[in-house]
Amino acid sequence: MIRILVVDDHALLRRGLTVLLGGEADMEVVGEASDGEEGVRLAEELRPDVVLMDVSMPGMAGTEATRRIKARMPEVRVVGLSMHALDGTRETMLKAGADAYMIKDGPLEDLLSAVRGDNGP
Repeated sequence: MIRILVVDDHALLRRGLTVLLGGEADMEVVGEASDGEEGVRLAEELRPDVVLMDVSMPGMAGTEATRRIKARMPEVRVVGLSMHALDGTRETMLKAGADAYMIKDGPLEDLLSAVRGDNGP
């Protein structure tokens, strides 16, 4: 079972991801966070296999939260999520330590593959 933490400042998106991923036989959403600081705290507490990390959030952004999670728990996969495809955000998240980067309007199959570790950045 792949244990997932969803970090996004939009409650509707968090809930949607939780429902979608929870419907997969090999996935379980173990927590949700609304900002980077809460995401880091919950990652340390829950020790998920994967963190779905929104890039742009108020307070601590996803890039800094990713840096902190990867520094403390390098075994945790971080999948960056953003609405931005061409502004350098992907490269910034990968430099911060994200294992993969997904556009929020991309295909569900791509997100599932990223969570499972079936594809690279």
